[in-house]
Amino acid sequence: MKNRTLLVVLGIVTVVAGFFAILNPVAGSIAVTILTGWMFLLFGIVQAVAVVAETDWSHRLWSLLLAVLAALAGISLLVHPLAGVISLTYLLAILFVVSGAFKLVAGLGMPASNWKWMVLLSGAMSLVLGIVIFANFGQAAMVTLGLLLGLQLISDGATLLGLVWAARRIERA
Repeated sequence: MKNRTLLVVLGIVTVVAGFFAILNPVAGSIAVTILTGWMFLLFGIVQAVAVVAETDWSHRLWSLLLAVLAALAGISLLVHPLAGVISLTYLLAILFVVSGAFKLVAGLGMPASNWKWMVLLSGAMSLVLGIVIFANFGQAAMVTLGLLLGLQLISDGATLLGLVWAARRIERA
């Protein structure tokens, strides 16, 4: 199997997984939470191993504290995935609001160009999305992460398929 064939299969599987996440956003949200939990736990373990290898004591305490916090966050998300969905959605809404506000401020400070309007539009969309999540938090908490996962998977799969198609066109030319 060529790399191109593998990328086509991966692209198709990723797009299909994205549609499944959109069709069942609650399961997608829980999957995001569990994956995030495992990533935090893995980060905590790797960080703890790095602390043992560290020779400079001034940074060891902070590195160890970070390792323990990451591992505890990971364990918490894995043990209580529904509470984790709510926490992650809350953090996501904050991220959207803050990044939207920063993009708007940055866009307003830019000189007039095509990029200025793109930055302003992106900032406005992020801000509105964050506000919508906060305004409908009870309903949004269980589906937001799954919907975003689905959209991201579809986007990534389509990108893989587009890259394969572009590579074929370049090879033929």
